[in-house]
Amino acid sequence: MTPGFIFATGIENSIPTIQGGRVRVDEMEKCGHYTHWRTDFALVQELGIDFLRYGPPLYRTFLGPDRYDWEFSDAAFAELRRRDIVPIVDLCHFGVPDWIGNFQNPDFPDLFACYAKAFAERYPWVQLYTPVNEMFICAVFSALYGWWNEQLQSDRAFVTALKHIVKANVLAMQAILKVRPDALFIQSESTEYFHAESPAAIRPAELANSRRFLSLDLNYGRRVDSEMYEYLMDNGMTRDEYRFFMRNNLKHHCIMGNDYYVTNEHLVSEDGSMRASGEIFGYAVITLQYYDRYRLPVMHTETNLVDGRRHDEALMWLRKQWANVLRVRNDGVPIVGFTWYSLTDQVDWDSALRENNGNVNALGLYDLERRIRPVGECYKRLIREWRAVLPTQSVCLQVPIVMPSEHEEEWARRQRRDAYVTRRESTGAPKNAE
Repeated sequence: MTPGFIFATGIENSIPTIQGGRVRVDEMEKCGHYTHWRTDFALVQELGIDFLRYGPPLYRTFLGPDRYDWEFSDAAFAELRRRDIVPIVDLCHFGVPDWIGNFQNPDFPDLFACYAKAFAERYPWVQLYTPVNEMFICAVFSALYGWWNEQLQSDRAFVTALKHIVKANVLAMQAILKVRPDALFIQSESTEYFHAESPAAIRPAELANSRRFLSLDLNYGRRVDSEMYEYLMDNGMTRDEYRFFMRNNLKHHCIMGNDYYVTNEHLVSEDGSMRASGEIFGYAVITLQYYDRYRLPVMHTETNLVDGRRHDEALMWLRKQWANVLRVRNDGVPIVGFTWYSLTDQVDWDSALRENNGNVNALGLYDLERRIRPVGECYKRLIREWRAVLPTQSVCLQVPIVMPSEHEEEWARRQRRDAYVTRRESTGAPKNAE
C-alpha cells in the first residue's frame, strides 16, 4: 500500500492523425520508446518514481471489434509489474484507430468501452486509469480548431466530438469497474483561463470560461449553466444524451487530475479570437476555481517547460509549479500528486503535433539519448526530500492504492471483494467477485 504523495512522470502515447487523416503522429515512435522501453522504465526508477502515466498506443492495439494485438502491451506491462511501478493507464490519447475513423463516429463510445474492459481483464493488477486523456483539448483541437483527426471547425462538430469523448470515458469507467471495482480514475484535463483583453471582450471571454468546464461537468454529472445548456442543445446534443451524463455520475471513483502549462491562459479579443497570454493567474489560482466547482481530490497531472538559452528555464518552472502545489495544499485543497510530463524530450510539441517536422523539444527529465537533464536531477532531489512529508492516503483517498507487488496479498483481495459488494449493492449488478 503506497502511503504517501504520488510523484509521477509520463511516457506520452499521443496518436492523432493530421493531413486529412493520411499521417499518424505516434509520439512513442518519434521519441524512441518502442526501442528503448526497458531503459525508459529503468530511468523512472532511477528518479525514485513509483507512478507512471502510461498506456499502449490505441491504434496499434485495438485492431477491430473484439480484435486486439497485445504483444507490445504484454511485454511492457509485465516489466512495469516486475519493477513494481504503478501505471496510471492512459487508454486513449488524442486519436483512434483508422477503422473507427474519428471522434465524430457515434459508435466510438461503445467500442472504446469494450476495449477498456478487455484491457482490465487482461491486466487485473492495474488499478489506476485515465481512460481518455484531456477530453476538452481533444475535442477542441480535433473539431473546433481543425488541427487533428476530423479537422473540423464548428461548434456542432465540437459538441459532437465532446459528447462522444466524454461518453466513451464514462462507459470505459463503468466497464473497468465491473472487472476492478476498487479502480480509481484520474482525469488528466487541461485547466484553462480566458482573460478579456478589453471591456468589449468580456462577453466572449465569459463564454470561453464557461465552455472550458464542459468536459468535466458532463463527466462528473454536474448540471451545466443555462447558457451552456442552450449551447449544447443548439449544437446537436439531445436531451436524452444530456440526461445520460447526469444519471451516470462516477465522481466518487475519481481524482480530478489537472494539467497546467504556460500556454493554458489566453487573451480574448472583442471578436472572440484568442492568443496565448502567458502565465497570469498561475496553477494555484486556476486549480482553486476547478476544485471549488467539483470538490474532488486533485492531482497535478502534467506540466513542463522547454529549456531555452539560459538552460535553467525548465528547472525554474519545476520550482514554480511545486511552490504552487504546496500553496493549494496549504489553502486546504486535498492535492494527492504531481507530474513532470514527460520522462523524455518530446517531438513536435512546438506545433501541438499538428505538423510532422521532427523538431525535438527539450521538455523531458531526460533527453532522447536518455541522458538526464538538470530538471531531472532537480525532480529526483525534490522527490527524495518531500516524499515522506506529504502523506495523502489517510487524508483524502478512501480506497488504498495497491502496488503491483501487493495485488495477491490478502488485504488487497479483501479490498476488491468489499468493493464488489459495495458496487453490487449500489447498482444492483450481479456478483462477480474473484
